[in-house]
Amino acid sequence: MNMYRKLTCCFIFLIANFNFLSASPINEDIVLKAMSKEISRNYGKLKKVKASPLYYLAYEITDAKLYSLTGLLGAIEGEIDDHKRYLDIDARVGSAKFDNTHQFKGAQLMGRKSTNIKVVTPIDDDYDALRVSLWRWTDHFFREAQENYTNLKTNKAVTSLESDPSNDFSIGEKAYRYYEKIDFPEIDKKLWRSKIKKFSKVVKDYSFVYLSGVNLTVEAENRYIVTSEGTKIRTGNKYIRLQYHLITRTEDGMDLYRVFSYDVNNLSDLPSDDKVIKDIKQSVSELLALKNAKAIEPYSGPAILKNRASATFFHEVFGHRIEGHRQKSEISGQTFAKKIGQRVVSDIITITDDPTLERFGGQFLRGFYKFDNQGMKAQKVVLVENGILKNFLMSRSPIEGFPKSNGHGRRSPGLEIVSRMGNTIISANKTVPYKKLRQMLIEEIKKRDKPYGLIIDDISGGFTFTHRFLPQSFKVQPILVYKVYPNGRPDEIVRGVDIVGTPLVSFGKIIAAADDPDVFNGYCTAESGKIKVSAVSPSILISEMEIEKVSKSQEKPPILKPPYRESKNEKN
Repeated sequence: MNMYRKLTCCFIFLIANFNFLSASPINEDIVLKAMSKEISRNYGKLKKVKASPLYYLAYEITDAKLYSLTGLLGAIEGEIDDHKRYLDIDARVGSAKFDNTHQFKGAQLMGRKSTNIKVVTPIDDDYDALRVSLWRWTDHFFREAQENYTNLKTNKAVTSLESDPSNDFSIGEKAYRYYEKIDFPEIDKKLWRSKIKKFSKVVKDYSFVYLSGVNLTVEAENRYIVTSEGTKIRTGNKYIRLQYHLITRTEDGMDLYRVFSYDVNNLSDLPSDDKVIKDIKQSVSELLALKNAKAIEPYSGPAILKNRASATFFHEVFGHRIEGHRQKSEISGQTFAKKIGQRVVSDIITITDDPTLERFGGQFLRGFYKFDNQGMKAQKVVLVENGILKNFLMSRSPIEGFPKSNGHGRRSPGLEIVSRMGNTIISANKTVPYKKLRQMLIEEIKKRDKPYGLIIDDISGGFTFTHRFLPQSFKVQPILVYKVYPNGRPDEIVRGVDIVGTPLVSFGKIIAAADDPDVFNGYCTAESGKIKVSAVSPSILISEMEIEKVSKSQEKPPILKPPYRESKNEKN
């Protein structure tokens, strides 16, 4: 009798467990159901066609909800409440060795039809409507893939051998199943309209600020990925950004900026109203000082890149050159392609990229994700260890010595996937307090017999050239810079600075780092679109940095005061 009860209990448990699995969200989600049905039907048929059959098919649907609120001088300037779903289809014909995504060689630089179409699909969880959309666009992208494949075979036959003969697609990757649902945050819109009005109104007291604005953006993104290899994933993120910007213009036509963002993934993590207003007023003071400052002349000498500025610098100058697909591109400069095991940065520096890291020191990182756009699990990658190059950021586009993805295949909807950054973390094996780093700057100024050095406090962004028909250089755009004098003279704010240089030379001139890492959260734009990224770095001392004058307009400041200031006494 006891044995019967045990068997019965066991049987009931198995039945209950089976029911639980069959009713799990990953099997019941309507969007995933439609995607799974169509990928099975379409791939099953198209892999059997005689001419250029399909060997891989992937669907990705990005469900994007957005709320945005913008304020100007105490008034609401705009409000957006939007919901869209975007469909991306990766259809590959030929084989993993050579397929329709292969690079086209020649002067045109564009040898195949672009698949960069931003496809909108139904936002309702309607099984039939979603299947029709998937069926129709699968046919479109499959036909285009066949045409590309034919053109590329001809191109390969009449062009020179490639320096890296690696496959076009990695095979034998793990197929993942994962499910999480990202809910859109509850927003008290009345409260936030009041807050945005209050924040943006602060600037009305300062007529030298010609353009300004405060913006709240709340996003929730759910990504659905299904592939012919068996991957089935729903994953996503929330992104919340409160940002203000202030712009003025000097008499000689130079536009000056102060911009600041608070990035979180929960509304409750945003700073208090008093903190935001205090920061805006501080930025106003810095902008006024910049407006009254002298424009700097071209210069080369010692400089400190403050922590957030250093993070931006590494992102702009190092990040794109470490992306795997660029190492085999025939038009790329391939700065680091043959340098595995060699020193590429100062030996005090280690660089990792870790998209699995949601926070650093309590600060949300926008480059956090669990699975990339190819359904590969995000991984921490050690790129540089004590100055020595160890690895590249990899999508499923193999390169010599690196045949597999490490979870860095990314894109924005409508574009092709390439390897991209996530959370780029710069650390140093030797650090000093920032006060000591500043003293080391002064000593370096004296050692090099320079009249001054620089502290780069804030950087707005920049760009780097990676194509070999252009100089392999970079330009980074600081927006808050101070001269530091070796004789004890007070620091002097200056304007009109652009940092220029080449990466292999510049990275080797890092001589010290502070113990003060901080976070840069932002966007990165490349051929696979505009994606969210983060970088973390301590302040660093560079023995020699070159700067040049910025470009500027020939427009003078406005002739009249703003109308709301015409009859009022100026604060500034």
